Amino acid sequence: MPEVPQPVDLLVTGADLVTMDTLRSVISRGAVAIDQGRIRWIGPEQDGADRFFPRETLNASGRIGLPGLIDTHFHTGQQLLRGKLIQLSRRRQLRIPIWRNYLIPFESILTPDDVYLSGLVAYSNMLRVGTTCFAEGGGPHPDEMGRAAEEVGIRGILALSTLDMGDDIPASMRLTTRQAIDQNVALVRRWHRPEEPDRLVDAWLALRQLIVCSQELWETFRDLATALDVRVHTHLAEGTYEVDYAAEHWSKRPAEHLESIGFLGPRMHAAHSILLSDEELDLYAKRGVTVAHCPIGNFIIGPPKIPQMLRLGIPVGLGSDGAANGSIDLFRAMHVSQVALQSHFGTPWHVRAVPSAEDLLAIATIGGAKALGLGAELGSLEVGKRADLLLINPTRLDVQPVYDPMFTAARAATGSDVETVIVAGRIAMKDGHILTIDEERLRARLDRQWPAIMDRFERLVA
Repeated sequence: MPEVPQPVDLLVTGADLVTMDTLRSVISRGAVAIDQGRIRWIGPEQDGADRFFPRETLNASGRIGLPGLIDTHFHTGQQLLRGKLIQLSRRRQLRIPIWRNYLIPFESILTPDDVYLSGLVAYSNMLRVGTTCFAEGGGPHPDEMGRAAEEVGIRGILALSTLDMGDDIPASMRLTTRQAIDQNVALVRRWHRPEEPDRLVDAWLALRQLIVCSQELWETFRDLATALDVRVHTHLAEGTYEVDYAAEHWSKRPAEHLESIGFLGPRMHAAHSILLSDEELDLYAKRGVTVAHCPIGNFIIGPPKIPQMLRLGIPVGLGSDGAANGSIDLFRAMHVSQVALQSHFGTPWHVRAVPSAEDLLAIATIGGAKALGLGAELGSLEVGKRADLLLINPTRLDVQPVYDPMFTAARAATGSDVETVIVAGRIAMKDGHILTIDEERLRARLDRQWPAIMDRFERLVA
């Protein structure tokens, strides 16, 4: 007796599916059955037509489907800085370090409504380039980020910019130690709800950087992460000043100091991690620290030891580091990283593909999921996982011809080739049109609001 077709919410049919599972399987003319926000079945298109009775069908013939990209280090509050620092540099010499003299001061002048606007713009931008999940590195007014993320329909992990030291830090960004603890705990309790597993938005603790956070904060957050069952998002080994600071204060390197106070562990998500010694890499591997590799900005500072991290089994995800660097397109970030890593770690010794473009695609998908502790839920097209996926239109001449969908996804496609995006089983963008918000109204609001924001910023940093 033929099997009775089962009802599902959505059936995506006809795409060549780059699954990013353990075998990196590619299913030609495949189908994905989605129900209640999860992948219920994946396989050949014809089998799907026989098995399921969908409430909605999405014809993806001629498209390439792959898991949604995961941005493991992002700064929502810096979205409106895209290109601004370069503009300032053409007028006068910028002061170093940039994060202390410009990025944090910019965040300090943002109102809650400014951050809400930044979130709407940033997360819509993410959908357009195929990013379906982000981890905020810490910024002002994170509740407004959460409100914007829910409205746009993107998956995200919120975090508050947290620091309690630094006389030259704007007063509105510098908390007392007690305020830092209380505000982080309150944020996590508002948004981290394990009893609601289908929520798109979560929250972690965050510490901005070693040199502006007291040891009391590090030790307290070490214990809070376990008590609240969340992670701590931080910046580490990002600049030479940080290495010098650790050496001056503790006669240790940054990760070595954090090891000495028992902070290193699987609840620590360390953005950048560029200037690590081999001994610090070993500590990362031993303690299970996860890394956000942000290539567009990282290689200006130095070559992060990504090949060594991968060999040691350190979970590595890809990050854009926000729009202040320019593009938040993770496809572009993959391409930058692959070429730069090859030039630093492969070409001088005539070693090819260290790592390959396909490896970088894995870092941007399943690698990012694992780095955020979500490997069982996201990052690959597999039965039981959250239904976050995107469809690339490979008919444009910049990616034609297509012989191998994995090659096209990893080496040829960019965010501009993303046509349709599904988050938690809901179509958030279809045929290049975002369905969750009115983009024209958002552009009009941005045009009205950003000049005043920039006027406040320029007066602050003049």
